Amino acid sequence: MTQTETEIPEVTDVSGTGIPVRGNDIDTDQIIPARFMKVVTFDGLGEFAFFDLRFDDEDNEKEHPFNEPQFQDANVLVVNSNFGCGSSREHAPQALMRWGIDAIVGESFAEIFAGNCLALGIPTVTADQETVETIQDWVDANPDGEIDVDVAAETVTYGDTTVDVTVDDAQRKALVEGIWDTTALMKSNTEAIRKTAESLPYVKNPETRTSSDD
Repeated sequence: MTQTETEIPEVTDVSGTGIPVRGNDIDTDQIIPARFMKVVTFDGLGEFAFFDLRFDDEDNEKEHPFNEPQFQDANVLVVNSNFGCGSSREHAPQALMRWGIDAIVGESFAEIFAGNCLALGIPTVTADQETVETIQDWVDANPDGEIDVDVAAETVTYGDTTVDVTVDDAQRKALVEGIWDTTALMKSNTEAIRKTAESLPYVKNPETRTSSDD
């Protein structure tokens, strides 16, 4: 299978309802506490997203958007500054994705967190504080209102309002051109990678190695 035949979807825009999570410096341990990371696969992580912010020590619900019924079908997360900081755990975006999040709008993101989101095809787009807080307020007042995150055009539309946002150039290219899933790309180009490796003088083919090579 050639690179053009890979089944990696292009992510040019994401539409749906929003969910606001307010607060600066929300780190990956808050997004997915470490005790829930002891899993063989990422399946089921969604129910533990923001767990310690959503439940007390006796598992009673606390006030949190992820507990509120009007936001249960939301797929566009709206956050504030330095979201996803802390340890570089890929479980954090995995938990958000498996909860239902397809795109995140925020003031700023930790670099590794944004990279881990990109690996899942989740856009992380940025805007200034006033713009983000206005979107959060609008989502609170219109939980059923649609938000459109246009990655290609670098805009977010909510209600009758369209605002400019910023998408990292490399992220935008990867999402729009459908080359964000590097693992899938490598698998689909296994033969080409093998041939390239064989052509490199410093890569030895195990099948042609002799005892003198050891």
